[in-house]
Amino acid sequence: MADIKLNTVGKKCPMPVLMTKKELKKMSSGQTLELISDDRGALKDVPALINKTGDTIVETKEEGDNITFTIKKA
Repeated sequence: MADIKLNTVGKKCPMPVLMTKKELKKMSSGQTLELISDDRGALKDVPALINKTGDTIVETKEEGDNITFTIKKA
């Protein structure tokens, strides 16, 4: 189970990425963040952000309209 859950359903880019970036800054190394988004752009934008931050996407799941990313803080 994730340490922190961030629900950005209904928010369009760039909000899911900006909110994720803000949350990751507050996290400690080893903690996990579960991000839920319904913005299809997140499939491209979130991995691009994580590539820049050096954190890790542990899992990406698509269920209906929602995309769930599990991210581990470096």
